[in-house]
Order: sequence, then structure tokens, then C-alpha cells
Amino acid sequence: MRTRSRTVALTILGAAAFTVAGCRDEQVEAQAFPDLASCQAAATSGGLVTADQCSQAFAEAEALHVEAAPRYDSLAVCEEQHGAGNCGSEDQQVSQGGSGSIFMPLLAGYLIGSMLGRAGGGMAASQPMYRNAQGGFTNAARTTNFGSNAGRAAMSSQNFARPAATAGQAPMSRATAASRGGFGGSSAARSVGG
Repeated sequence: MRTRSRTVALTILGAAAFTVAGCRDEQVEAQAFPDLASCQAAATSGGLVTADQCSQAFAEAEALHVEAAPRYDSLAVCEEQHGAGNCGSEDQQVSQGGSGSIFMPLLAGYLIGSMLGRAGGGMAASQPMYRNAQGGFTNAARTTNFGSNAGRAAMSSQNFARPAATAGQAPMSRATAASRGGFGGSSAARSVGG
């Protein structure tokens, strides 16, 4: 009998489902971590992934953060979308330079997954996680909001879709962010636990 994890259940506010009658998305066994140390600690106690996979996934999430994190034209607009104290300038977060007049949310965790039903599992992808204005978290693809940045659940592989690159693009203004329904805007809700 499998012992249930004592981690906080992920509350998911997902975008519209991509399922069609008779079709099912491939499911990913996913786990969210606030930092690398939390993942490595879970790995030593029979977690979803190994310590090496934690390091690899964290590096992938950091690279995706640099490439695809939402970018805003002011700190105020960024904090409206992600909460006070959850943003910094691009030049502080991008090691190969960036603009001090463009602002990005700070990395607040990462989501990694293993494909279900495959022999020996297998890494899916990783996603950086950001705070949202409601006090929860969202992935870089903006497809899902989470109630916590720690927990485990089976979810659609769509949650690991690679987001569009934002590096080098014009940053969002208040009007642009509002027209997109804000960062991490969603249309449906469901709850899963682990």
C-alpha cells in the first residue's frame, strides 16, 4: 500500500481543457518545489525524481525563465500581476545582460514531471513558477495557476508546453497586461491532491 504524501495539494485553475470526446491528454506525474534543496531532499526519501534530475530540471527551469518570463515596462505593472516584492529588473535576473528598464517576476519555484505509463518513467519537462497577484503560483506558459509551489499531482502534459519567448520582445504595459486578462488568467478550475 502506498503512503500518501503529506505535501500540500496543488489547487489548479487550468485553462480550457484540450480534450476531445474519446481523446485523452497524456498524463504527467508532476511535483512542484520552491527550490532545488526541497527537490533534492524529496529525492532522498523516494520522491518523483532523483537528485541529478532535480539539478537538471532546475537548470532547465532557470533557462526557460530567462527566455520566456513575462516582461513588463515598469516595476509597478509587474507587481500588479505578481504581487509586491515578487519582481526585479531584467538586468538583475539575466546573466548575459538585460535592461534595467524591463521588469520580470522572480523565480518562485519550479514544476517537474515524469511521464506516466512509460517504462521507467522519463522526464517530461520543467517549468519555472511565478507568484500571481492572487497569492498563488503559475507556470511560465500561463496555462495553470497553483495554490502552492510545493505538492504532487497527475496533470495534463499541456501544463509543460513551452511558452513563447519574451526575451527581446517589447515588454507588456499596463494596457497590454489588462487586455490579456493579466498574467496567469484562467477560465476553469479543478483541484487535485497527492
